[in-house]
Amino acid sequence: MFNMKILVLNCGSSSVKFKLFEGEKCIISGLVEEIGNKNSKVKYEFNDKKEEEIIELKDHKEALNEVIKILGRHCDLSDLTCITHRVVHGGEEFRDTVIINKEILGKIESMNYLAPLHNPACVLGIRVMMELMPSKKNIAVFDTSFHSSIPEKAYLYGLPYEYYEKYKIRRFGFHGSSHKYVVREAISHLKKKNAKIISCHLGNGASIAASIGGVSQDTSMGFTPLEGLVMGTRSGNIDPSIVNFLADKEKISSKDVENILNKKSGMLGISKLSSDMRVLNDNYDTNKQARIALEIYAYNVLKYIGTYAAILNGVDAIVFTAGIGEKDWRIREMVLDNLGYLGIKLDKKKNKKNEFILTKKDSKVPVFIIKTNEELQMVRETEKLIGKKS
Repeated sequence: MFNMKILVLNCGSSSVKFKLFEGEKCIISGLVEEIGNKNSKVKYEFNDKKEEEIIELKDHKEALNEVIKILGRHCDLSDLTCITHRVVHGGEEFRDTVIINKEILGKIESMNYLAPLHNPACVLGIRVMMELMPSKKNIAVFDTSFHSSIPEKAYLYGLPYEYYEKYKIRRFGFHGSSHKYVVREAISHLKKKNAKIISCHLGNGASIAASIGGVSQDTSMGFTPLEGLVMGTRSGNIDPSIVNFLADKEKISSKDVENILNKKSGMLGISKLSSDMRVLNDNYDTNKQARIALEIYAYNVLKYIGTYAAILNGVDAIVFTAGIGEKDWRIREMVLDNLGYLGIKLDKKKNKKNEFILTKKDSKVPVFIIKTNEELQMVRETEKLIGKKS
């Protein structure tokens, strides 16, 4: 089946991202923000024209109903093939894309405890679309599925095994659609089927993955998206004893500490200035805390690349993607200047221009910027699934 019309949704706690595809072409893309406020914002783009409106949207049902109205003004939705939802956490239950029914939705909802900041909004979005468009199939694409291939030695923690058996405490990994998309693009460019690739998804949330032939071997995020790199507002890896230490010293609960680690740490916490890397870069030469924050960020990325180069026993390419990975030349330079031992030769002019290939012709390992397209990857996963079912 070709040229399926697929609506891709990414529901957050107070936002909805949407893209309507016909085949691999995006027809309309948009974002609803500040759901629950009187001045909710709706932005969308159609035929290279950008539209924006302020409207009161009390809940996700009203927001998604507005999305359907916008789409209906510009497109015929009668031939909509399905609605594909980004679901952050699939646990061990869901290793592949699935068609959602009541049983499947119940299983997804049962894993809300694994991603309490993300999954409940995904579940809500699915329920609403089932109500608003009952004749259309709903598909779930899981952020964790790409990393379901990582081996036990990579996903098990050094905890009593009973906690894995009882609660599934293990490394799951996230940003799966993004890593899968850019890795496949890199393999296509290299024309090397079994290429060893380190992909760096660097945005406000950030993760790094090691893959061979498009199959994930390890990744930096773990049981939750809090583990791994220092991020915009997330701490990344810390000594677990810090949680109780802070709780005791600050007279707060462990949940309060978790909130600090998720929302008040990372670039924001270190810099005392902002979680926005553009702001930190603007203040790099004049603000010590901004400079330290950027150095810590780059140092963490560098450590993971080094670790994964060892795990893969070499590397055929490194890929930078997402907002910071695609646009922050300083972070990339700080990282790549320290990878000469891999035979990487950075072309600093290309790097500052954010070109596709960042390395010199005689670099043993090429480094790419590949613009991520998670929604397109979700469309491909959907087409693959529906093609099998038809």
